[in-house]
Amino acid sequence: HVQLVESGGGSALAGGSLRLSCAAPQNMLNNYCMAWFRQAPGRSREGVAWIPIVGPASYADSVKGRFTIARDEARTTVYLQMNTLKPEDTGTYYCAAPTVYGCPAHQSGYTYWGQGTQVTVS
Repeated sequence: HVQLVESGGGSALAGGSLRLSCAAPQNMLNNYCMAWFRQAPGRSREGVAWIPIVGPASYADSVKGRFTIARDEARTTVYLQMNTLKPEDTGTYYCAAPTVYGCPAHQSGYTYWGQGTQVTVS
């Protein structure tokens, strides 16, 4: 049973920062893309950031230049550093992993999901 466990959510003022963490099995981070999605109340889940096994990370236009996705060297944790937060960043954030190679843009491409962590920006 694969578990992804997010942590680090909370409340922040607009312009502030938060860092989310996602603990995952090492073999997963070594072999698959990892992604962060978010879901605001009344809205569908949207992709925020993707980090492939090799190559550069990619970001949704709405967070580009403000958010950074990264893996630790031990390849057991994926982070989402969120700076210059805006109220529209509020939502539940999920880390996710696919079971195919590549980084699917849409949530339908992902099999494994964490339980979610709440981020509230006011």
